[in-house]
Amino acid sequence: MDWKEDNECQSHGHGHGHGGHMHGFRPGLHGHGSPLRDSDMDPTQQPKRRLFMEDNSNLDIIKATQYGVIERCKELVEAGYDVRQPDKENVSLLHWAAINNRTELVKYYISKGAIVDQLGGDLNSTPLHWAIRQGHLPMVVLLLRVGADPMLVDGEGFSSVHLAVLFQHMPIIAYMLAKGQDVDAPDLNGQTPLMLAAQKIIGPEPTRFLLKCNASVNAVDKVHRNTPLHCAVLAGNVDAAHILLEAGASLDMQNAKGHTPIDLAHQVHSPLLIHILNQIKNERTKSNSAIFKIFQRYKFHVMLLFCALVLWTIGAIADMKSESWLLKGVLFACVCAVINLMSRQFLGPGSQGIMTVSLVLASLFWMIVTWFMWFLPELSEAIFQIPFTVSITGLFYYYFKSCRTDPGYIRVTEEEKKKNVVKLAEAGCLDIRIFCTSCLVRKPMRSMHCFACDCCVARQDHHSIWINGCIGARNHRYFVAFLFFLTVVGAWMFYGSIVYWSSHCKINYQDEGMWGVLTGLVGCSPWVLYIFTMAFFHTAWSSLFLVTQLYQIAVYGLTSAERMNLLRRKRKSKQSFSLRQNPYNLGCARNLTSFFQLRCCGLFNPTMVDWTQTAGLELPAASAFHTV
Repeated sequence: MDWKEDNECQSHGHGHGHGGHMHGFRPGLHGHGSPLRDSDMDPTQQPKRRLFMEDNSNLDIIKATQYGVIERCKELVEAGYDVRQPDKENVSLLHWAAINNRTELVKYYISKGAIVDQLGGDLNSTPLHWAIRQGHLPMVVLLLRVGADPMLVDGEGFSSVHLAVLFQHMPIIAYMLAKGQDVDAPDLNGQTPLMLAAQKIIGPEPTRFLLKCNASVNAVDKVHRNTPLHCAVLAGNVDAAHILLEAGASLDMQNAKGHTPIDLAHQVHSPLLIHILNQIKNERTKSNSAIFKIFQRYKFHVMLLFCALVLWTIGAIADMKSESWLLKGVLFACVCAVINLMSRQFLGPGSQGIMTVSLVLASLFWMIVTWFMWFLPELSEAIFQIPFTVSITGLFYYYFKSCRTDPGYIRVTEEEKKKNVVKLAEAGCLDIRIFCTSCLVRKPMRSMHCFACDCCVARQDHHSIWINGCIGARNHRYFVAFLFFLTVVGAWMFYGSIVYWSSHCKINYQDEGMWGVLTGLVGCSPWVLYIFTMAFFHTAWSSLFLVTQLYQIAVYGLTSAERMNLLRRKRKSKQSFSLRQNPYNLGCARNLTSFFQLRCCGLFNPTMVDWTQTAGLELPAASAFHTV
């Protein structure tokens, strides 16, 4: 989730909003400017620049406020100008200072008696409303500090939180909610911020953000009794509707006219929304059945058994003595039909990770069975059996250590999240390098947000499909050990296959060539060739992955995510630099001893760092490694 942060790490000086002397007013009317309407305050449009005027002595106080000429403003106020006096358009000096992010002027006007919640302009708004529409987070922080009331509504009935949602200023939304504003506060029409986002904002934000802040997904407005899902459907907002459905929005709630979201989808003639809503309804109906609940409870075990049966069936069909390839083709087609039926009935998008893990474990199971039933007679000596047993034991041990060990998830309480937002916002530095805008937590050094896990992970390397989880600070070395043992087991399977073929298959490469050898292996033992192919696949990816991991750990001291980030920066940068010159590279030997935490009875002294607790950017060069 990216925040459109306009005031990243700013000081609370004047002239920094939207980059230097850019102004949020339209000069030229009545000698100064007119208050901004909704169309004027479009955050996607940059205001026009105005050249700095060296001679400020002739400026009136309105223009001096707009341009942030604090000396001229003080001169006019000391000469007797009332700071509470509005201009001809009922706009106060505080409004002009707020919309142009003139924090020093706001402080000065407040000290001279300016009314912080003075209403003005065409929309009868407060200075806080104007600052929010322009997305000036430092100004919002300042106005709330001096007592601005965020619950006041403007002429359109919007409170401060509603305006921040309407203009999609996520930092302001986060700050106001952290300061205690109700995420489900209704406007004058009874609409919550989530309803407003679903109805008026096309796209996933800020709907997803409000749901992360625990907005009620089934709240209803006072007038039409519509839920946020009703609003999304009426607006044709497919993204918002999809997010709300994922969050558990009800499909059966009726509005004041008795219409459900599906009824409204038919009324607005949206085939895509009709399809999505009906699909979710069918899935929810199916999930309430007893069989489906049992399957969900034992999903992994059922999936593992199913994958093992499928792999055995494929190998058994290939190993049939029948010479009819047509019969085998029909049987293979039946297997594919069963897999497709199983996938449609029981597997959803969230089951893909479990499917991959089940396939890995099932293939390892049949590799072990093949070793003991096919290869053991030829390799019964202890010199073969002991190393293989050690290898397979290490493989399963480190595999389950990789799966079951917490990779380093950054978890904080809701209260801590609010404190972090307030602290960083009031410091003027909601920097995406140190603050995760998805988890609302201050990211420790080297941490990354994993969108698959929906959580920040300390020193994250990558999200692995092979363990259906993240590889991070606490399980990275276990994953590397798993890759090593998987490569070793694959090598043993190659050796066993060659020994078996040499003893049971009459093939001669010199006489028959490669095609003759392959045909002979298929006719001799299709099952062994099938297992050999399976072992080759796992050995290929694991060995390549192992070499890559060890190389970047030993040579660079980096994770995969950090290395990819640096390579992208290197391609974009005009200056050449070496990946080895990074703050985490301690040298080859120390990189390896620290990564694997090797002590060897005191011979090594690895660097021990708890990356889940290392907050901030202690190392200046470390900022290059931080991404959202």
